[in-house]
Amino acid sequence: MKNNMNKKFYITAAIPYVNAKPHIGHALEFVQTDTIAKYHRLLGEDVLTLSGGDENALKNVQAAEAAGVPIQKFVDENTRRFYELTKLLNCDFTIWQKGSDQKHHFPSSQKLWQLCDKNGDIYKKKYEGLYCVGCEQFYSPDELDENGECYEHPGKKLDKVSEENYFFKLSKYQDELIKLIQSDKLKIVPQERKNEVLSFLKEPLQDISISRTKERAKNWGVPVPNDPNQKIYVWFDALNIYQSGIGFDWDEKEYKKWWPADVHIIGKGIIRFHAVYWPAFLLSAKLPLPKTLFVHGYFTVNGQKMSKTIGNVIDPVEIIKKYEADSLRYYLLAKFNPFTDGDFSEARLKEVYNADLANGLGNLVSRVAKLCETADIGFLKRPVGFYEEVEKSLKTYRFDNALKFIWTAIDKTNNLIDTKKPWGLRGERLKKVLIPLVENVRTIAYNLRPFLPETSKTIEKQFYRHKIKSGWPLFPRLR
Repeated sequence: MKNNMNKKFYITAAIPYVNAKPHIGHALEFVQTDTIAKYHRLLGEDVLTLSGGDENALKNVQAAEAAGVPIQKFVDENTRRFYELTKLLNCDFTIWQKGSDQKHHFPSSQKLWQLCDKNGDIYKKKYEGLYCVGCEQFYSPDELDENGECYEHPGKKLDKVSEENYFFKLSKYQDELIKLIQSDKLKIVPQERKNEVLSFLKEPLQDISISRTKERAKNWGVPVPNDPNQKIYVWFDALNIYQSGIGFDWDEKEYKKWWPADVHIIGKGIIRFHAVYWPAFLLSAKLPLPKTLFVHGYFTVNGQKMSKTIGNVIDPVEIIKKYEADSLRYYLLAKFNPFTDGDFSEARLKEVYNADLANGLGNLVSRVAKLCETADIGFLKRPVGFYEEVEKSLKTYRFDNALKFIWTAIDKTNNLIDTKKPWGLRGERLKKVLIPLVENVRTIAYNLRPFLPETSKTIEKQFYRHKIKSGWPLFPRLR
């Protein structure tokens, strides 16, 4: 494998709102981000992963008020919960950038504002509109459902807001955005989401409000430069976390090393912010654009998006306590098409655990290790690498297809044991059968590194000894 250590790879997960504790949808995105990052590290690249806390939203202020907790304490506690979830999932995020960080994030976001302003793209005007606090976004009536509610937060009435705000000249960048997306200079995966954005861009773009009055923001958030009565709109500052976390306006060397992002991983509900608003802000500021947006689907419960607002939330921490992290990682990555919605089911997770992990992978490792221990044969260390099909699938974000291929290799190796019947062999004949079995297990373990890091590590520790010994079952069957 060639050395790619001089090649950088910068990948981000979306910056979650921290008005409540994380749900299983956040776990999905963290695991997807981490899997891609681990793969690129194995290629020898210099990798940085970033997420953090979207802390300056009005919904956070309202949630803190409802809880009777000071807003800073509230966002600190909830942001910590998200970060701890990444650790429980065996995800390695290099940077966890808080939106309420006044040392780096505030001045970085004000710098972005000033660059857009310098280009003549920010102006002030009075405005009246319908505002969804859940999305932190204004909507026109034709963008709402038959009940006059936003599609992301059904059952939640919009606020009618009238105030004087600063606006960004989004309309100025319409043609340039279309060209960038059509040409894949700003690549959107999958094609369906690219088409969705291009369809939105066929209609005339409206300029967008990028500030809130100090009163309506409850004096929370990043101050607008040179206007103490306004706070920067949360999406303007939250998107800038992708830059503020890596040095924008405070560590130019680091910023130039890592920016632009190679991949932003996001859910489909925030595609407009990332595919239209964010690149327009960057174009205005004359900064490089991210290279790729990978847009995943949602988990649904009874056909509805899993949402803190709706209240149909599955707690990933409780799932990890019951099944352990790699079991959940496997289920999230293997059993869902990443580009479409899917129903999360604990019953299905348990079924998959027993069938694929206990009976499949776990059984294979136990069988081969026991045969090696009984035979008392020494095994040389040989180089292993990724299956070509796994690499192809990872490059297109098809985690499910990659794991399907690995499990095909597991099934073939289990079938090979049944066919060769090594328990009835001795001496060189036994060695001749065991060596390819061991090499298969080692290759499978290596290919599992991005997906199931702890499991892979356990298998490799067991199988890279000169004398292989049996051990505890990797995945004891669940009843």
